[in-house]
Amino acid sequence: MMPLSLGDVGEEYIIKKIGGSQEVKKHLENLGFTVGMGATVINTVGGNIIVKVKESRVALDFQLANKIMI
Repeated sequence: MMPLSLGDVGEEYIIKKIGGSQEVKKHLENLGFTVGMGATVINTVGGNIIVKVKESRVALDFQLANKIMI
């Protein structure tokens, strides 16, 4: 396992675990990040990562992306 922030651009990954507090987990779940779902790294821009999840594009900072394990 590795954090989503280390994923390669253009690659699709399966989310294996989501860490952090209950509040952080709930926030990420509301954005569409759930265990077992696919997530594709679209781009990394100045400390942020753009991810395609559930047919939507979501921008996360690296701190949040580090809590999503693939």
